[in-house]
This record gives sequence, structure tokens and C-alpha cells, in this order.
Amino acid sequence: MREYLLTLCITAAVTYLLTGPVRKFAIVAGAMPQIRARDVHREPTPRLGGIAMFFGLCAGLLVADHLTNLSEVFEKSNEPRALLSGAALIWLIGVLDDKFEIDALIKLGGQMIAAGVMVMQGLTILWLPIPGVGTVALTQWQGTLLTVALVVITINAVNFVDGLDGLAAGMVCIASAAFFMYAYRVWYGYGIEEAAPATLFATILIGMCVGFLPHNMHPARIFMGDSGSMLIGLVLAASAISITGQIDPDRMNLFSGSERATVHQMVPAYIPLLMPLTIIAIPAADLVLAIVRRTWAGQSPFAADRGHLHHRLLEIGHSHSRAVLIMYFWSALIAFGALAYSVNSASMWIVLGVVFLSAIGLALLLLPRFTPRAPRWAEAFVPPRYRRKAVGEPEPAEAEEGTEAEPAVPVVEEPRTPVAAGVSRVNGVNGATALGARSRFLDRRKAGTSR
Repeated sequence: MREYLLTLCITAAVTYLLTGPVRKFAIVAGAMPQIRARDVHREPTPRLGGIAMFFGLCAGLLVADHLTNLSEVFEKSNEPRALLSGAALIWLIGVLDDKFEIDALIKLGGQMIAAGVMVMQGLTILWLPIPGVGTVALTQWQGTLLTVALVVITINAVNFVDGLDGLAAGMVCIASAAFFMYAYRVWYGYGIEEAAPATLFATILIGMCVGFLPHNMHPARIFMGDSGSMLIGLVLAASAISITGQIDPDRMNLFSGSERATVHQMVPAYIPLLMPLTIIAIPAADLVLAIVRRTWAGQSPFAADRGHLHHRLLEIGHSHSRAVLIMYFWSALIAFGALAYSVNSASMWIVLGVVFLSAIGLALLLLPRFTPRAPRWAEAFVPPRYRRKAVGEPEPAEAEEGTEAEPAVPVVEEPRTPVAAGVSRVNGVNGATALGARSRFLDRRKAGTSR
């Protein structure tokens, strides 16, 4: 565990330290597109954050290769090299898209090629444990097609959900933490060494997201862009592929006792089928809804719009930060709920706990005006908008999220189409605009969205 923790810290540190220089490079290189109608930020913000994340990935793999226990993963398996090859290819495609806006079909082809490169080097699904049937061996073509499909779906699901500051990195970090716990339990608890590469990949992915999040939280100083969202999507898919089909129920000594007990004990063998789906459940649901919505309207499935789940949260009145936290909550509930079920599937308390937390999540959705406040002892560690206002203390110059403040001067209508969202009103170079201070609720009314 200490070596995993060291790998995570090195990956996070490299990603964090490189993100600042990468931001300056992105501004100089012109990778800072203008505001689009579907965007929720108000200031041009540099992309290419995936550059720092890719070098964090390389640093994590390099450190792990020189550690006593983790180096065995590189000696006994070719999967780390397969991951690095596919990640390098998808990262290059993402960098080109962040700078030159390449066609969506070209990106799709690049994603399939990157998945094919990993398959050629041994990172593929060999068999599937299917409940009621047993272990089903896949032919080479079946395994290849299933692997490529899982990689492409995961990459695009993560890419689709990357619409708010810190949303994609945070959700992937939460999902990776749940997957790490599952893979580490399979590797350490059952002694199955085939789970070691997946455990390493999940550790590195957590480090990449943790190192990038401080720069990407609202208001974001830099976006990861497609170079980052496609990269973490591929690493997430590689983690699931690495462990799916590698668990042999005979080696887990699950067949003992009555038939009913055996069915419950076999849950850890079936979880590799479910865990990849629970990890991307929220992004995948957003992806499916987007495809249905766009094709129903006669548009291309790759056409951009403002109908994603996070856009809907903003439209019903949630602030930017609260919408992100709600998405975090549902992602954690699904991922860790599946993890808890794999540990003890016979416990009714797990089901009741998930139902109770789901009720809390629904209550949060119905309270868009609620502004959380940190306790006094924690105020030094949270942003000013979450601190309690002292008696007689004037309101801060910047409007609190979740409160309605009128501008000091009348707002002049502008010909541009404003973008609704709780965004920063601080002028300056995040990119640079001179829009001036205005109420974000007024902007939402002008944009024609509901409160």
C-alpha cells in the first residue's frame, strides 16, 4: 500500500506542478478559444491541461517501475506498456483537437486506433464471467470488438460530462477510488496477481485527477480539454479491461456451503461486469440521452448543445459549484454502492443505505437555493463563499453563490447571447474580457432560461 501511495503522490505532484507552465504555454500557443453559446464560463480559458496530466501518467509509471513490489507488474505483464502506447496516441489527438478543432469522426477513428494499439499489446478482454452461465471464453475478434467498444464508450462518456469546472476530473477521481478499492481487495485479499495492473492504473488515475483539480475548480484557470478528458477516459477503460475476465472463480475458493451461499459469494467474480458500468453510469446516461435528444431533433449525434445533465442543473437554479457537488454525490453513490455490494451482497443494510442516500440526493436537487456553510473551525480551509458572515460584516463585493444581488449600476443590453451559469465576475485574464460586473440571475433571465 505504501508504494501505491507513493506512486499516487508523485503523479499528483508532477501534474500539479506542470499545470501552471502548461497554462502559460496554452495562452502563448493560442489554445484559448472564444466563448461559445453552449459554454457556461464567461471568460476565454486556456485548454491543453491534458499535457500536464499525460506527463503525470508517465511519471507515475516510471516511479512504479523502480519500486520493489510494483516493478513486478512490468516484469510479468505487458499491460502498462500497452496503456502508455494507447494513452500517447489519444493524447496527441486530443492536443491537436484543442488547438485546431479537428473533425469528430477523425477523433472517433483515433479513439478506435488507440484501443486497437492496446489490444495488439495484450490489454484485452479474454473471457467473461456471466451469472447463471459461468466463464465464457471469447474469440480473438469478439474480445477485440468488445474491448474497442468499451474504450470508445468510456472516452466519449467522460468527454461529454466535461462541461463544468472540475466536473470530469472529480467524477473520474471518485470512480477511480472505488475501483482501486475493489481491485486492491481482489489482488490482496484473494491473492490474484492479475488484478495488480488494474490497481496500479487506478492509483495513477487518482493522482492525475487530484493534481489537476486545484487548477480546474470553479473558477477554473485552465481546462483539461480533449487532450485530458479523452486521456483519463482511456485510462479508466484500461483499468476495467485489465481486470475484467481475469478473475478465476476457482482461485477465489468461492464454491463452498449451500447453493444459495455460493451465489452470494460469487458476487465478486461478477462485479467486473458491473463495476465498469457503475463507474461511468452518470457519464454514460448523459451520453445516451444526448444521442437520443440530438437524433430525435434531426441533428448529428456529435452536434454540441446545452442539454447535458449539468446544464439542466444550472437551469433549475443550482449554482455552478453546487451542480458539480451534486454530480459528485451521485457518482460516488453508484460507484461505492456497487463496491459495498461486492463485499457483502447478502446485507440488507447496504440496500437501505443506498435508498437513504438517494433520498438525500433527491432532496438536494429540490433545494437549489440552499447555500452550505462550513463550521467555524473549518472556515480557513474553504472558499469565502462558504464562510459564515460575522454580525455587522458587510457583504463581499462578489455576489455569493445562491444569493440574488442587484448590480450597482444598470446593466446595458448587449447584442451577444449571454451564457447562463454561476460564473466568476472577477475581471482579468482567465482569458481576458471586459464584461463588467453583473448579476448572474439577470443573465439567466436574459438567456431565456428558467429559474
